[in-house]
Amino acid sequence: MADPESKSAGEEAEEVEGTDEHTNDELNKALMKNPEVLAAVQDHLLMPTPAEYVKSLPKVVKRRLKALKRLQSEANKVESKFYEEVHELERKYASLYEPFFERRREIIAAQVEPTDEECNWPSDDEEEELSEDVKTKAKIEDAGEKKETKETESQETKFDENTKGVPDFWLMVFKNVDMLAEMIQPHDEPILKHLQDVKLKLNEGTGFTLQFVFEPNEYFTNPVLTKDYFIRFTVEDENPLGYEGPDIIKCTGCTIDWKKGKNVTVKVVKKVQKHKGRGTKRTVTKTVQNDSFFNFFSPPQVVEEEEPDEETEALLTADFEIGHFFRESIIPRAILYFTGEALEDDEDYDGEGDEEEHDDDDLEEEEEDGEHHHHPHAGRK
Repeated sequence: MADPESKSAGEEAEEVEGTDEHTNDELNKALMKNPEVLAAVQDHLLMPTPAEYVKSLPKVVKRRLKALKRLQSEANKVESKFYEEVHELERKYASLYEPFFERRREIIAAQVEPTDEECNWPSDDEEEELSEDVKTKAKIEDAGEKKETKETESQETKFDENTKGVPDFWLMVFKNVDMLAEMIQPHDEPILKHLQDVKLKLNEGTGFTLQFVFEPNEYFTNPVLTKDYFIRFTVEDENPLGYEGPDIIKCTGCTIDWKKGKNVTVKVVKKVQKHKGRGTKRTVTKTVQNDSFFNFFSPPQVVEEEEPDEETEALLTADFEIGHFFRESIIPRAILYFTGEALEDDEDYDGEGDEEEHDDDDLEEEEEDGEHHHHPHAGRK
């Protein structure tokens, strides 16, 4: 028989919780009896919002506030002109950067071998400080002592002292950047191995263009894929006080001329449809969008002067962020993203949304993924 005086853990917890609540109530009552505390609480509760405070001001002060807003509006116009001139200055200096980026492309693509003078740069790699004899001996010992996986062995076979250029340079840059790595699917990687350069073109007064230069490949015929971003520098007439600098207002991609059966942005889905009434079944196929980095070149299109829905706005915001990151960071400092030196810890990017499919009113469907199928266009997910 249980001891009537003993209490379960649950009962004890309830008592402790009840004691805490009682203590808090007593403390609150004591504090509210304190005139200073009571006054502070009342002041906080009675504190007007900024709009309420402005509304309470006399007309003569409100009149002066209008003058201050007008001054702010005029200052914003000057700021917009500043950004326009900065853009033109960037366009001027773009031609000065170009020789360095072109030389980078030539070295990566193995079109030239850098000179000893060009390679004169301090390195943190201790292996480079070893003599050639020591390095050779170390390689022989490692080969005899370590059991490498097939993947590692294939990589070592592929990349040896006879390797040309910098293999998979841009693919590795993209995979090292979280927001791009999330976009890259396994079927994208063989294609991105053919990417030779990513270039930036600053357009006069309108924005910029990203140019992705590919060597001839088995996937599509385009030598260059482009993405255009349009920037508004001016102050909006509808909201002259809300100006915070240039805004990317829209972007356009390009049509990828996929070779037959090579379009990775779409897939064929087989659907088994069962009629709810008769119970008969039929199999139909349809082409649907497939996750792919190359959906980047088919952004959502928004009709001007129409407010985009929430999902489209989120996709465009992510797209603008990626385009800006290419312009400001990846293209000018690609080598540092290849080596990992430019990476930021815990970079967080989420540009994916959930999908919903609506069945026919009287049909139940089961899906099976089919093979990739040619389709001229597919938007970003």
